[in-house]
Amino acid sequence: MKKLIPYGNHSISEEDIEAVIEVLKSDRLTTGPSVDQFENVLKNRFGAKHVNVVSNGTAALHLAALALGWSKEDVVLTTPMTFLATANCIIYTGSTPDFVDIDLETYTIDLNKLEEKIIAYKNKGEKIKAVIAVDYAGHPCNWEEIRYLADTYEFQLMNDNCHALGSQYNNDPKYAIKYADIVTQSFHPVKHITTGEGGAVVTNNEEYDTKVRQLRTHGITYDIKLNDQYVGPWYREMIELGYNYRLTDIQSALGISQLKRLDDRIKRRQKLALQYDKRLSQFERFITPLVSNNFKHAYHLYALQVRFEQIKIDKRDLFQKMLEKGIQLQVHYLPVHLNSYYRKKYGFKHGDYPNSEKFYNREISLPIYPELSDNELDYVTNSLVNITS
Repeated sequence: MKKLIPYGNHSISEEDIEAVIEVLKSDRLTTGPSVDQFENVLKNRFGAKHVNVVSNGTAALHLAALALGWSKEDVVLTTPMTFLATANCIIYTGSTPDFVDIDLETYTIDLNKLEEKIIAYKNKGEKIKAVIAVDYAGHPCNWEEIRYLADTYEFQLMNDNCHALGSQYNNDPKYAIKYADIVTQSFHPVKHITTGEGGAVVTNNEEYDTKVRQLRTHGITYDIKLNDQYVGPWYREMIELGYNYRLTDIQSALGISQLKRLDDRIKRRQKLALQYDKRLSQFERFITPLVSNNFKHAYHLYALQVRFEQIKIDKRDLFQKMLEKGIQLQVHYLPVHLNSYYRKKYGFKHGDYPNSEKFYNREISLPIYPELSDNELDYVTNSLVNITS
């Protein structure tokens, strides 16, 4: 095949284009009615009281961390098997990041290891401030158990849900805000819906919502009453240092339109994943991703493990040979603790989180997106099987 098959791809429909054009012809391109409308449809999707849409998923993580009030005295735990932004938001607040290894079946945070680490800190006289659990690739964590630990050991709980819009836990599509204190989303082009760049902070806590809403617009308040006295319609005052993390009406219109097709797009991803499972699970050299009972995987990624010790080529050669056939693979991710910044600043080293490192050495992300045709999937699987045979 001459056409490159990417590992992920966005989809823009004529309805999406028309929605954006309508805003471009309107009087408001930013901080207008489309932003409010997008937030309202997301509230309904998540079953949440509050949603703030923001400029990207990293901004969502940063603002969520600030809303939770983390500071330099705090330790926050997360998984090393995630995009860097998950851990970086801890550092942005001055807090100290630490990690908990993954479960090798679900690729999400290992709850036994999480409790062990919390107890280890407690024995040193230190308390964990918060945990960021990641629904990696679109497979939810075991949220009932994490919520139990959060209540037992009194830590804040954030769901980095950026991979998992459209997934279900215990057959509940609105699970994310049911268990976490705050939830973050990303609308990057390879995600389930896109606004070009964009994200959201979701919460049922009014205090967190107020904080995020204020910080996303330079820390400015628009409350026209000051000390219970009417000031005037012009009133704007910066009451703390904030950021310009706003989303535009142009992007919001795209998001509203995209969200209408989410369920169909998730079903297509699940169908593609099932085809991969059937084709590849028959070979010992491949480990297909597990889906736990009563869970529905959103398949932002199809994370296949390859037992490279059983085949004649290494990962680098596999990538090159697949690319020569017009197929782009990817790896998600180099474990956060192995990035040079984290090794130098915090002293992390190889061997600290063996499950994450083993998974990284084996993992390849196969192409998966709704527009991937059945013929293209057959071509990907046939190429992979032949190259690794």
